[in-house]
Amino acid sequence: MEDGVLKEGFLVKRGHIVHNWKARWFILRQNTLLYYKLEGGRKVTPPKGQILLDGCTITCPCLEYENRPLLIKLKTRTSTEYFLEACSREERDAWAFEITGAIHAGQPGKVQQLLILKNSFKLPPHISLHHIMEKMHDSSCGIRPSPNMEQGSTYKKTFLGSSLVDWLISNTFAANRLEAVTLGSMLLGENFLRPVGIRSMSAIRSGDLATQFLDDATALYTFAESYKKKATPKEDISLSTMEFSGVVVKQGYLSKQGHKRKNWKVRRFVLRQEPAFLHYYDPAKEENRPVGGFSLRGSLVSALEDNGVPTGVKGNVQGNLFKVITKDDTHYYIQASSKAERTEWIEAIKKLT
Repeated sequence: MEDGVLKEGFLVKRGHIVHNWKARWFILRQNTLLYYKLEGGRKVTPPKGQILLDGCTITCPCLEYENRPLLIKLKTRTSTEYFLEACSREERDAWAFEITGAIHAGQPGKVQQLLILKNSFKLPPHISLHHIMEKMHDSSCGIRPSPNMEQGSTYKKTFLGSSLVDWLISNTFAANRLEAVTLGSMLLGENFLRPVGIRSMSAIRSGDLATQFLDDATALYTFAESYKKKATPKEDISLSTMEFSGVVVKQGYLSKQGHKRKNWKVRRFVLRQEPAFLHYYDPAKEENRPVGGFSLRGSLVSALEDNGVPTGVKGNVQGNLFKVITKDDTHYYIQASSKAERTEWIEAIKKLT
């Protein structure tokens, strides 16, 4: 990294005037957070804008957008608000950690807050949140939402925090109540569940990323709108279940060349195993549905040379390219932000082909 750069990478930023969402390249320095447009897969200078960190406050997790659970909110000294979305919980927490450190550099009193962010838990590799949600929706053995009351108000189609903890343990998704609370927090963080009422909302705003979910008989939760099952043909359900049942082994923002117009756009890539699929999502859209994807069985992946523009690649790209050729001979040209990131993606994909 350049001198003085604390962290850099893609984040999705909400516009100030028109509240649309666009991927930008961010560079964090001690006093400022700079962001750049990308054209043709290349960072455009000078920067599109900057966020002055002196006197800034940070909110993470930020719950102001139900369909965007991986947000960081920055509020400047002049009360300007910035909403930034990361590609994963781990990446969000890493950005929050570094930004908090830049804001409060030299203030020992903020160490505890930083440690909470730094020690954010990770999902065990053998657990699939999608599989847990499918079980929770099972009519014979899942969670059945019902009306529940909190402080005089009745909330329809909800369930108790303690009931979900019991269910996770009884279905062997967790070995004890602490593990079940951790999984409950994960389901909240990935927007499968949402809090309902004062108790659960207060807990998720506490900032302690490991205990956002409450093992409590008065805390209420419900299924997030984005995960409610819709009536679809049986063949669509089986295809979706197969494609998305695998464990997520890697995800991140990468630039991809379009098949028809050959333009470059930032996409959120998600790599799953058993079965092995690579899906990509449009970060500008709120719905959590991929805009494309393919099976990795029988695919080939390789790095492309950085000197010159390889055959099949269009635009003024900045390098770090790799190519995936699927079993049906479809070619995907993808650009990472660094050689190290390209190597990581190639190695991860090769293991699944």
